[in-house]
Amino acid sequence: MLESFFNPKSVAIIGASRTPNKLGYVIFENFIKGFGGKVYPVNVDTTPISGREVFPSVKKIPDKIDLAVIVIPAAAVPKVLKECVEKKIESVVIISAGFAEIGKEGKMLEEKCKKIIKGSKTRVLGPNVIGVYDSSTNVDTLFLSRERMGRPKQGSISFISQSGAVGSTILDWLSEEKIGITKFISYGNAMDVNESDLIEFLGRDEKTKVIVVYLEGIKSEGKKFIETLKRVTKIKPVIILKSGKTDKGIKAVASHTGSLAGSAKIYSSVFKQTGVIEANSWEELFDFARAFSQPVPKKNRVVIITDGGGFGVLATDECERQKLQLSEPSEKLKNSLKNKFPPYIILHNPIDLTGDATAERYRITMEECLRSGEYDGVIAITLFQVPTLEEKITEILIEMKKFKKPILCCATGGRFTKRLSSILEGNSIPVYPAPERAVRAFNSLVKYATWLKK
Repeated sequence: MLESFFNPKSVAIIGASRTPNKLGYVIFENFIKGFGGKVYPVNVDTTPISGREVFPSVKKIPDKIDLAVIVIPAAAVPKVLKECVEKKIESVVIISAGFAEIGKEGKMLEEKCKKIIKGSKTRVLGPNVIGVYDSSTNVDTLFLSRERMGRPKQGSISFISQSGAVGSTILDWLSEEKIGITKFISYGNAMDVNESDLIEFLGRDEKTKVIVVYLEGIKSEGKKFIETLKRVTKIKPVIILKSGKTDKGIKAVASHTGSLAGSAKIYSSVFKQTGVIEANSWEELFDFARAFSQPVPKKNRVVIITDGGGFGVLATDECERQKLQLSEPSEKLKNSLKNKFPPYIILHNPIDLTGDATAERYRITMEECLRSGEYDGVIAITLFQVPTLEEKITEILIEMKKFKKPILCCATGGRFTKRLSSILEGNSIPVYPAPERAVRAFNSLVKYATWLKK
């Protein structure tokens, strides 16, 4: 039922504008420049826009419309929404703000819209949203121009955000970091389509491998939300960042999207019971999501391999905090490595290859550790600045994927480090700029593996 939000053949932009920088102008430009289907501008002023015929109403468009984007003042929305229902448009995105989030008057207007779609086949996303971005179909209802806000490349992460502002900021960051997504959805006040509907849909979506959610407060029924999460987390990971955890945060949520934030403890308990991985920051949200480009480990036994002792210590501390098993290599494994390395190599866990580490040293260590059956995955700390560490280290790390165990990397530095890191990221090996972030990301894989076993 929600497919036409992401893969329509025809789109009507209601409130399309000929004035640069107006929301209706940006959205219309997004579609005519990137979208492969038919695009129809709708405005009471029927002067052509960009040489295209403008229709005074969707009902005057002679063809079938799959998706309508409404970007007009809130007071005028009910009238055009009624026309969308009469036109039998399946999907409608209401960008306009000025509904339940502003108080009693706006709530009444929102209720009026709900009554209009009741009993029809029209589904509504919004109001008070920036809407939808699909990296493969180029559906782009975001009213922030591409000059000011980047669009992420194609990937396998789908991102749901209750807040349009949070969503757009993170999309810009994802674009800069070259982290790909498949779908982004801002659902705002959720007068119709809510977080449960979207999670359910993405659970069935073949392009989505990981679902990440920025949540202020649920709009669906609690029981429906819980049952949806239980179903979907059996198929693919769901990672949620819940805001509104403090008293003042809860009040801020109510005035932002008209949601009830609820108790942070209750939400955390629900997440644990349903297999959701809870993130504590937007940074963690995507750190965890990127980790799922790797296989899920069988257990929680991890080996840290580093060429910088201090970073190894930081990673060790975080492993302890996350209750990951950081066991010593067996005598058999130590002896095997001793025969291949200089005597000053530290063969504990972390295994410190020291400041004259080579790519070959990494290859031998990783192969021996992963082949031994003593570890379920590797955190490879690679300080690329080490002069003896050849650039072919990237090829070796990519080669280690043959063991079908998770490999997460940590590399911190400037231009040279970023260049090598981007090679790894391009081959689905996540690289984190801090050892603690790599460890927490590895633990998110362990948490999901534990849930699947249940």
